[in-house]
Amino acid sequence: MKVAILEFIIAIVVILCLPANAETSIWKVSKGNRHLYLGGTVHILARDDYPLPAPFARAYHLSHRLVLETDMQKLQSAEFQQLMLERLSYRGGRTLKDVLSAQTYQKLEDYCANRNIPITSIHSYKPGLATTVLLMIELERLGLAGEGVDAFFSNKAQEDQKKLGKLETSEEQLDFLVSMGQGEEDQMIEYALSDIDQLPALMGAIKSAWRQGDMQVLEEVGINPYLEQFPETMDMLLGDRNRNWLPGIEAMLVTAEVELILVGALHLAGEQGLLAQLRKRGYKLEQQ
Repeated sequence: MKVAILEFIIAIVVILCLPANAETSIWKVSKGNRHLYLGGTVHILARDDYPLPAPFARAYHLSHRLVLETDMQKLQSAEFQQLMLERLSYRGGRTLKDVLSAQTYQKLEDYCANRNIPITSIHSYKPGLATTVLLMIELERLGLAGEGVDAFFSNKAQEDQKKLGKLETSEEQLDFLVSMGQGEEDQMIEYALSDIDQLPALMGAIKSAWRQGDMQVLEEVGINPYLEQFPETMDMLLGDRNRNWLPGIEAMLVTAEVELILVGALHLAGEQGLLAQLRKRGYKLEQQ
């Protein structure tokens, strides 16, 4: 593996000088003499969120392979972006105005007018894509939209020629996004507009809990409010996917190779989270 000398020295310093009491969203998962590292990520960060907590660098340099939710390179390719746009857009002239109630559509129209966003730029998008676009516009306006943990380590692994793996295909991830909010379009748009108004505080709370590895706060802030409003959607996005990933994670714990698995931090929290499920299966978890 080709690693620059300076980068190697920095890595050694990070590993050796890590404070003993530092804790963040990285866990060492082990059974017997086999182990891997499991980390929670935030998909979008601001520049001042870097450098990342030191245990992320340590786990990365102690692992042989980086495993992400999906193939980040493919996800960011022009071909896949076009596929996403096609599958997350209405066809045949149908728009959000045909799907939402008049009251909800008016709220969306008012919000876009207030932000100088032409509603025609998003009205053909399904709620999942429309709310994502509005969220990204607001994050950019606030200076909070930047490379997340997943993209950072995906790019680093490419540079370091480290082995890469994934827990699900990009197509499987897209399937979840396409089905998100079906039958709950009004609630999804209204909840998203409400969240956007509180975005700085919400992102601050999530990132603070993530940096400290506080799964209870992440559950309270990032899961419970949505679980009450969208139980089926949340189970599909978190519960189902966690259950689908577990056999693959357990299979990695049989091999001598050490993996660093990075998933969205909310996948670790709560009773259905990966941490709780791995504990139930008898694995030892040590927060790093």
